Amino acid sequence: MLKSPLLPRFGDLVVAIVDDVLGQGLTLDRAYARHFSGIELKPQEQARIALVTGDLLRRLSLYCFLTGIQVRQAEKNVWPLLHSWHAFHKIAQPNNPTLDRFNEEAFRRRLTEAKKNPVLMDGCPSWLEKLGSEQLGEAWPAERAALAWMPKRYLRVNTLKCTRDELQAILAKEQVTTIPVDGVETALQVTSDAALFRTKAFADGCFEQQDAGSQLVAAALEVTPGMRVIDACAGAGGKTLHIAAMMQGKGRLLAMDVEEWKLENLKQRARRAGAHNVETRVITSSKTVKRLKESADRVLLDVPCSGLGVLKRNPDAKWRDTAERLPVLVALQEEILQRYSQMVKVGGLLVYATCSILPQENRQQVDKFLAANENFRLRDDHTVSPSETGFDGFYMARIERIA
Repeated sequence: MLKSPLLPRFGDLVVAIVDDVLGQGLTLDRAYARHFSGIELKPQEQARIALVTGDLLRRLSLYCFLTGIQVRQAEKNVWPLLHSWHAFHKIAQPNNPTLDRFNEEAFRRRLTEAKKNPVLMDGCPSWLEKLGSEQLGEAWPAERAALAWMPKRYLRVNTLKCTRDELQAILAKEQVTTIPVDGVETALQVTSDAALFRTKAFADGCFEQQDAGSQLVAAALEVTPGMRVIDACAGAGGKTLHIAAMMQGKGRLLAMDVEEWKLENLKQRARRAGAHNVETRVITSSKTVKRLKESADRVLLDVPCSGLGVLKRNPDAKWRDTAERLPVLVALQEEILQRYSQMVKVGGLLVYATCSILPQENRQQVDKFLAANENFRLRDDHTVSPSETGFDGFYMARIERIA
């Protein structure tokens, strides 16, 4: 957490980023890219701006309440929100002569009231509280609180280039301090404010930035060198590259997606990582999938989802139309699972995964699929709990084709 107030020019940058997210509808990562690419910032300065912006959006409803405004008014009142943010974290007020004097007495009164409301203190909108309570019951309050935490930074070692111990030593020479993550053998937690993407280790393809919980998804595939593997919803390919490393570059790894630009990005990342067995294919129609019927030893379906397991990393999703989109996403998940599962060989393994912690998107989808497809059986499934692990939230089910 900061110990000194934001400089006015950094506060103005936070204002611009939040306006892009709440006013223009940009995702937070795209808003960062838009504003950080045009100016020279030291790594520590960029980290400070991201820290404040992220926390502001993770608990937007709380800071709005402390400021005395409605959430819908947030995009026009970011500087007043920043004053409340500083007061909440007991940091001296930033210098902003364009605003009226900060009302300390009103802030303290509202803070006393807010502390009586855990939902408000966790920055949870009403739609999410309703949905989480319905889906997770008594487990929801702990998950809600965990999703308001600031995310930790994790790396995945690229074992095509080095071991975890070797990567840790390489990064230490570049003043990047890390610690191993228990239970995730490919993960390191970054404990310094280093500019990771400016390191030689990154340029050399020694690591990718990836949440430790996310690294468990590809590991669930149990791939071995020489297999034929399909990552059918590859996106930009973080999990694809993990699979390639586990295959030791041997065998065939096909990365598929409906968006070509994501696969182009994956090709660049694969070259840097030395993942030479990765092929890409755009899904242009149902025929693309049908041609691969019963061809794969392993299939990963990391399907589109609500993203409610990764809210601390993507807090802007709290303030979007996620509740309205959920039925559409659930229907899409069901369709993908039914159609794409046909690419698995008899005796092969399918991993269905989401970055959600909602049973509606997870076990309920799997149970529905198994009821309609007797030629598959569930081997096991697992939910990565943000409250229990400190990681982002994920779900994965290992489903075997038996006939």
